[in-house]
Amino acid sequence: MLLRIHPANPNIREVNYVCECLRGGGVVICPTDTVYAFTCDITRPKAAERIARLKNIQLEKANFSLLCHDLAHLSDFSKPIPNGIYKLMRRTLPGPFTFILDANNNVPKIFKSRKKTIGIRVPANNIVRDIVKELGNPVMSASVHNEDDEIMDYITDPELIHEKYKKLVDIVIDGGPGHTEASTVVDCTTGEAVILRQGMGTVE
Repeated sequence: MLLRIHPANPNIREVNYVCECLRGGGVVICPTDTVYAFTCDITRPKAAERIARLKNIQLEKANFSLLCHDLAHLSDFSKPIPNGIYKLMRRTLPGPFTFILDANNNVPKIFKSRKKTIGIRVPANNIVRDIVKELGNPVMSASVHNEDDEIMDYITDPELIHEKYKKLVDIVIDGGPGHTEASTVVDCTTGEAVILRQGMGTVE
């Protein structure tokens, strides 16, 4: 279904409806502050496998990110991080960044692999952050398009996204036009911030 949610002031009933879908193992296409993304509850491994199939990759090899409401859940998924990296994250988030951190022992259970790193995002988007807050835990996320795809109209238009994926996902959220540029990926696993991919976010 196509569910319209106000991007500035999400309605709590609609947010809760999405959360119930996620808790039931659903896959939801959500807006972020960059591109639209497939999302699922991290505690629902079958839903994560559905997203992996949609992306045509194996879950254990996937570089999916976790979308968080804030940095409160950071220690649930990452090993302790240097103070300088934490200050950088505090300064830039919420925003269009994916921070690659050393994963702790909780992450392999989610991805069913010996995953050593995890991507953390706190998008500057009220819809997805409200959903994560009400859900009570982060959601797994993967962009709707592949990086080697040509940028097509459907990527930014939720109605066209719905037309393409309505039989493959449970909900497509219409939160207004999306962007074509992905997040900036920052590798923090060496103790220093190294930009792996320049996207929408700029680190000063």
